[in-house]
Amino acid sequence: MQAFQNLGINDNILEGLSALGFTKPTQVQEEVIPLMLEKPCDLVSLAQTGTGKTAAFGIPIIQLVNPQLKQTQALVLCPTRELCMQVAKDLESYGKYIKKLKVLSVYGGARIDQQMNSLRKGVQIVVATPGRLKDLLQRKAANLSKIQFVVFDEADEMLQMGFQDDLTSILENTPKNKNTLLFSATMPREIATISRKYMNNPVELTIGTKNAGAENVRHELYLVQTHNRYPALKRIVDNSPDIYSIVFCRTRRETGEVANKLIQDGYNADSLHGDLSQAQRDMVMRKFRNRHLQILVATDVAARGLDVNDLTHIINYNLPDDIASYTHRSGRTGRAGQAGISIAIIAPKERYRIKAIERKIQKKFKQCSIPSGTEICKKQMFNLMDEVTQVTVDHKQIEPLYAEIAEKLQHLDREELIKHFVSLQFNKFLEYYKNAPDLNVSATEQKRNDRNKKDPRQSLRPNQKLTTFRLDVGRRQGIMPQGIIRKINEIENVGRIKIGQIEILRNSARLEADSRYNAQILQAFRESEINGKTVSIEITQPIAPAGNSYKGRRKPSNHRKSRRPRKE
Repeated sequence: MQAFQNLGINDNILEGLSALGFTKPTQVQEEVIPLMLEKPCDLVSLAQTGTGKTAAFGIPIIQLVNPQLKQTQALVLCPTRELCMQVAKDLESYGKYIKKLKVLSVYGGARIDQQMNSLRKGVQIVVATPGRLKDLLQRKAANLSKIQFVVFDEADEMLQMGFQDDLTSILENTPKNKNTLLFSATMPREIATISRKYMNNPVELTIGTKNAGAENVRHELYLVQTHNRYPALKRIVDNSPDIYSIVFCRTRRETGEVANKLIQDGYNADSLHGDLSQAQRDMVMRKFRNRHLQILVATDVAARGLDVNDLTHIINYNLPDDIASYTHRSGRTGRAGQAGISIAIIAPKERYRIKAIERKIQKKFKQCSIPSGTEICKKQMFNLMDEVTQVTVDHKQIEPLYAEIAEKLQHLDREELIKHFVSLQFNKFLEYYKNAPDLNVSATEQKRNDRNKKDPRQSLRPNQKLTTFRLDVGRRQGIMPQGIIRKINEIENVGRIKIGQIEILRNSARLEADSRYNAQILQAFRESEINGKTVSIEITQPIAPAGNSYKGRRKPSNHRKSRRPRKE
């Protein structure tokens, strides 16, 4: 514990850290803890999930609050119920040996009357989700007038989930002379805005490289035709016998389909999506944390707040619509100093997206070959052999049965016994992968795709009929023209669909596309969700003449207002 002592942490907290098995501080802890203990300040810390940031802000806050005062002195804001509960639990553990220190987590889905009662009794540290805290403030049940510290944990996630208005409302109830600490994995424009508006000359600490991927994560891509996406996933999973992974899908429907296929193929898997009740969600997450599930299939929104340190793989069954989401996904493995692998399963026409991700995370993807059936069977067999040779034999328990077992197997010589053993364990794999086709996209197919690759917004033939579609999502829900174009380009068995103008408003969007594919476009978007919101699409009136619409460019604010004839 000498390394923690050197940071200026008091003995009571050191005792709590020792009980938790802490031995050496992480980089973010080494930089943040002494800084805050010596002279508290406003702070922006860019650090990946799993780098130890909860202890980085939690330890100095616990040491600096006064447990003799029953008033709330520190507030930690988290994007999800699960993260809120986890942070509160960690803070309680750090301060276990500090008398009268009270930490309270407040979040939706729990009884608000019990939370109000706890606040009345007095707590020094409140860990909250923005929505529930705003509700408590409106009921006059929470008092933030004596707050000394406000922490935004996973600030970029909170903004992506649409909590900006709630955060602004909450901050208005706090004193101006407080210290604000902002922790984020990425630095989107909105984070910089909060920093300028609500923080006073903040110190900026970057652990690793700004907006880059986690250091211990290897990034791999597998190139397949779209219809081979699940067979490729199964081979990747089969080729990793000890896999403990989250598989990310885009939609609730897809998570259920993929999880059901994995279950049918003999894996301990389950899905996590927005249609689950809180009780169902808690049960699935508990099973996954306890390793009763080997694979969790989830959407981005559903997986927020899931805190698991030893994932071996993150698998992108589909790439997310924005690069920041990829950074968050991949950051869930390679945590606490361990190595991890982030895998992307992509179709040939998605290769251009990998380049954009590489630029952002400042790492290269390694293109890997999908393993053959023979390679998988060999990998599984050697893994079993390792387990057999490493197992501890309980001679005392086996001895009474050994003579009978030996007699039963005496007609088999050593070679036959090995073959029987292997067949018993591997007949399923051998049968499944017998004559298995090669799923890898050939070099010829890749070259053909590269030759045909054009700007997604392709030119239109004169007099070509276009249909105008209206979506009930817009800028506020995080939709961008690139995401709309990508969704249309992913429609199978139709080739390139010609796209006209695209118009993004605050809560809606309109696009023009080749009228021959109306049914396919409607179907594609009806199965989608953006940031947890199921998309509704309909055919509507044409977009106004050129000059009032745009393709991916943000219109000036005054122009945007003049173009909005009705409130959305």
